[in-house]
Amino acid sequence: MSSSHAGYYVPHGTKWPILGSIALTLITAGFANSLPTHNASHTFGGPGVYAMYAGAAILLVMLVGWFSTVIKESQAGMFNEQVDRSFRWGMAWFIFSEVMFFAAFFGTLFYARHMSVPWLAGEGSSADMNALLWPGFQNTWPSNGPGAVGGKFEIIPAWGVPALNTLILLTSGVTVTFAHWGLKKGNRGQLILGLAATVMLGFSFVYFQAHEYAEAYSHLNLTLGSGIYGTTFFMLTGFHGMHVTLGAIILSVILFRSIRGHFTAEHHFAFEAAAWYWHFVDVVWLGLFVFVYWLV
Repeated sequence: MSSSHAGYYVPHGTKWPILGSIALTLITAGFANSLPTHNASHTFGGPGVYAMYAGAAILLVMLVGWFSTVIKESQAGMFNEQVDRSFRWGMAWFIFSEVMFFAAFFGTLFYARHMSVPWLAGEGSSADMNALLWPGFQNTWPSNGPGAVGGKFEIIPAWGVPALNTLILLTSGVTVTFAHWGLKKGNRGQLILGLAATVMLGFSFVYFQAHEYAEAYSHLNLTLGSGIYGTTFFMLTGFHGMHVTLGAIILSVILFRSIRGHFTAEHHFAFEAAAWYWHFVDVVWLGLFVFVYWLV
């Protein structure tokens, strides 16, 4: 069992880290062996796919088992104040890393839109380069670049599904805060109601984004292959959608734990960590809505 030594938490021995390492190795090796070679007839597949599936299954078992262990230790009161601070710092640094993750993608969008495309169009000192490489190419956005990579496409209007999803996420930020207030007041009914509404709104966002993607591919010819605009569009919105899905799953677990009677007004860091993550997802979406949809 875990113990506290000189004020520091000392965890017990556990099998979960090595199991996670095995899972990630299988996923990585399986993916690498599933990629086509120069003389392969398939695009993606082969025996490596089965290794990926096995690794994913082991990873899921590891996540459920490890989190279950941590939850049991927390409910047993094994974590002291030093552990609580380490959890908070760990979550803060994790969110900071996520900020840098999306900052890189927003930087890609900025570079492509305000530097690469104008340069290829001959603005500034690159007029001769334009005449040599891509005569007639103009600085317009959205653009699929010189050569019209991927063919003609249409964009998704900001004031349709994206605006609806913005309203959904902003509302979900209110409902998760409503749940937090209920938890701090000891009102479990308010906590559960707020969390249930947040989870419902989160998965609604994912549903509408999936509908948006289907529309883009089937009717607008807007795909990952639509040059630089298609690449940056799906890169930013796709990774954000993945984060929303993960956040909604996390909040679903927190909702289930709340129904089970977990968390008190004084001790509820797991809830706070999920709420921090969700607010971060909300803020990122506001940036996406403005720079990817609105200011096209």
